[in-house]
Amino acid sequence: MKDERPPPLRQRMIEDMRIRGMAEKTQAAHIRAVRDVALFLKRSPDTATPEELRACQLQMTNAGMTATTFNVRIVSLRFFFGVTCGRDERKRHMQFRRAPRKLPAVPSIEEVGDILAAAPGPGLKYRAALGISHGAGLRAAEVCHLRVQDIDGERMIIHVEAGKAGRDRKAMLSPGLPDLRRDCWREARPAGRLFPGLPRVNPISPRQLNRAFASARHMAGVTRSATLHTLRHSFATHLPETGSDVRGIQVLLGHTKLTTTARCTHVATKTIRNTVGPFERLKDLQDLTLRRGLE
Repeated sequence: MKDERPPPLRQRMIEDMRIRGMAEKTQAAHIRAVRDVALFLKRSPDTATPEELRACQLQMTNAGMTATTFNVRIVSLRFFFGVTCGRDERKRHMQFRRAPRKLPAVPSIEEVGDILAAAPGPGLKYRAALGISHGAGLRAAEVCHLRVQDIDGERMIIHVEAGKAGRDRKAMLSPGLPDLRRDCWREARPAGRLFPGLPRVNPISPRQLNRAFASARHMAGVTRSATLHTLRHSFATHLPETGSDVRGIQVLLGHTKLTTTARCTHVATKTIRNTVGPFERLKDLQDLTLRRGLE
């Protein structure tokens, strides 16, 4: 019988990642990046020379790889050489590429309302799921894995268990969501997961929720470029317009860095419109000076 065990080097890398508690998707991305280097070299990747690593990075650049994907590959290779191979000196031959800092495209509150109203059926499941994504600023996977007991209607909070990087946190439950969630529960009677999939013991998948969002956006006639994650950005963008501070929004979103939250809040249009600029203040000062001169 054919031996299907992973090669020793690959197995060691998998074990190194498991020791550090990396998510399965992260592990798969790291393995894929190292495998591509092996295909480029046509031999074991741990034998790569500095010049070959340089040639590999040049090949990725010439292939039109985005800065984000490029940097993810570099993280994978630095982990492979630094941790699995114990060759830290190779890491200095792999440089990150500067990525352009673009602001996220965020629909208006009216467009979000149209998308939620157009959420596909049957029933209220997808409308409630998309509503929680926007109303609580949850990630797609966090919405999909919500349980019935995670919703605390009395204290108006949502308990997010094992979110990104395995962190638990508390999220806000908007006043309009309990009624929608209650109607959804009465309709489907979920016993475990708030939004069950097929079979019902499993939650719906983020892919299902993404398809539901795309269908709702199309039915609502919203032409602005948007994805399901845009609802989370909308949550962060619309909160400053109600007077919330950035630090509070950071806690609600579960961001580890304040700069990540600040990037989302930069597009709060109402905040921008209501800010009095220096030109207006200068004009007011000139008008005041002129009036005093006339007196």
